[in-house]
Amino acid sequence: MTELINHFIGGEHVAPSSGEYIPSTNPATLDKLYEFARGNKADVDRAVQSAKTTFESSAWKRTTATQRGHLLRRLADLVGENTEELARNETLDNGKLLREMVGQLKTLPEYLYYYAGLADKVQGSQIPTNSLDIINFTQREPLGVVGAITPWNSPLTLTVSKLAPALAAGNTIVIKPSEYTTRNIVRLAELAYEAGFPAGAVNVVSGTGAEAGAPLVDHPDIAKISFTGSTATGSAIGASAGARFIGCTLELGGKSPNIVFEDADVSNAAMGVVAGIFAAAGQTCIAGSRVFAHRSVYDELLARVSERAATIKIGDPLEQSTELGPLAFESQLEKVRSYIDIGVGEGATVYSGGNRPEIDLPGYFLEPTVLTGTTNDMRVCREEIFGPVAAVMPFDTEEEVLRLANDTTYGLAAGVWTSNLQRAMRMSQGLQAGTVWINMYRAMSPQSPRQGFKTSGVGIEHGLESMNEYTKLKSVWINTDEGPMADPFVMRG
Repeated sequence: MTELINHFIGGEHVAPSSGEYIPSTNPATLDKLYEFARGNKADVDRAVQSAKTTFESSAWKRTTATQRGHLLRRLADLVGENTEELARNETLDNGKLLREMVGQLKTLPEYLYYYAGLADKVQGSQIPTNSLDIINFTQREPLGVVGAITPWNSPLTLTVSKLAPALAAGNTIVIKPSEYTTRNIVRLAELAYEAGFPAGAVNVVSGTGAEAGAPLVDHPDIAKISFTGSTATGSAIGASAGARFIGCTLELGGKSPNIVFEDADVSNAAMGVVAGIFAAAGQTCIAGSRVFAHRSVYDELLARVSERAATIKIGDPLEQSTELGPLAFESQLEKVRSYIDIGVGEGATVYSGGNRPEIDLPGYFLEPTVLTGTTNDMRVCREEIFGPVAAVMPFDTEEEVLRLANDTTYGLAAGVWTSNLQRAMRMSQGLQAGTVWINMYRAMSPQSPRQGFKTSGVGIEHGLESMNEYTKLKSVWINTDEGPMADPFVMRG
């Protein structure tokens, strides 16, 4: 019998109001995994009302910041105790390597511990005034019910990046996971309830973006939306949030440059290029999909990257020896293939890869692909492909490559490979990207803030600054003068 995964609302598993379910498929084997609830506006409303009731309850309001930190620590412990199960679920759902997911999820408790420590560090300040009789201070308060819409490529990590600061700040949350990765987000909500968070603090409504995501974005009782996904969808969410004057945090797409200078360690740089675009099958917003190599090292870098790409072991992501799994679903595979065709039509050459690998599994596999003969104005260099496709281009000067790197509507991340400290500093300052890696690529931690520039996003995730995203600032003025009221027609300060 097929497993049914229901919504998680108010501490309970709740069947969809429509009675309908959507099948989930293993992208490596195409086997059916389970069926998840097909949520709609009614389900979203039930979840939001549950979160609102909990947020407004005296019990939640009496829960101190330190106590919220204790709850997050307990949740972190439970996530750590269930790492193997969660990692396997994620691999079955989206095809990412099991060994990568085990490593990634072993660090996930650190995100929860970090925000647990920040829960009672949210504080205001006293503001100087021009009168000794007037006290002015600020305080930060929770927003209310947060709506989180999370993606399929790193579902648990990117959900925790929203859930942890939201709960630490005293909000409640309703999560709409990607329809391709539902199971683990429901499991996370179960663990939050087991950790001691009250019923209604963490709710999950599954389903499609149109049927469940849009009603969550537009719900009148949502105080903030936090979204990770495509720039097009983020733009629509931002417009809705702006029309209703609510907050939004948007972590969106990228077309990140990975730049190799003539003085770089080319061997290390080649491995950094491979990590930047072929890890996770290129299905990451920070993928270093535009590779710029100084003309003097271009041939060597191209050869090293292509040779390593050709030896990448493609296969079952559950196997420890596998280095590249499938793309997450069929339409994503077709999208990536279509971009390879577009590139060739624009004049690019498929230097290596580009085909379906000869393996026994029937899933959505694609060889790691290197394109040459590309220019920065081609669609394959301007649009996010979200797959294992790298465009490798030569450059001659630092000024030229800085111009090319910044010639994009995106600004999420960038990589620089050089042994020159002064150049590294110049590039880190000149690159229009929220994250710049020097002689490394694809690293992050809960302590380090992430922000997208240009169309790559709005707001901050991770780090101390992210707590401000989930609170509102109030300024309080107190008059301590017991004498007669001063001139009512003159502003005081």
